[in-house]
Amino acid sequence: MRIAIYPGTFDPITNGHLDIIERAIQLFDKVIVTVAVNSSKTPMFTGEERVELIQSILKQKRFKNVSVERFNGLLVSFAKKKNAVAIIRGLRAISDFEYEFQMALMNRKQSNAIATVFLMPHEKYTYLNSSIVREIARLDGNFKDFVHPIVFRALKKKLSL
Repeated sequence: MRIAIYPGTFDPITNGHLDIIERAIQLFDKVIVTVAVNSSKTPMFTGEERVELIQSILKQKRFKNVSVERFNGLLVSFAKKKNAVAIIRGLRAISDFEYEFQMALMNRKQSNAIATVFLMPHEKYTYLNSSIVREIARLDGNFKDFVHPIVFRALKKKLSL
């Protein structure tokens, strides 16, 4: 079984992230969406809330070969524990490439058995990221087209809009 890990903070998960998941499940037997704890970020949603949001969306979309887990620590260690053969990373623009390339090389150094697979989202999502969505939501802008309706409602509730 070819298992892939798709890590991220997903705060919140966007339509771009969902597009990457849809692409990944066509390539792998199982995809584990991993909600990461990143000490350099202050998330709007708790880890549990992010996992619940993603699980709700995946259930609604009826994805069979996707699960969601939280992890803290070294990504390669988590991937080994899950018997993953790949780490999925989304590339939106050239600006993402340098950082992602560096991380892929570092992960390869940690384990040559785990490949990093870069997937590009549909071009309509190339400008989209969670930070932009949070900022638009905080400023009471229109962000409905950027996230799944479940996330839209959760953000509105979180911000009491």
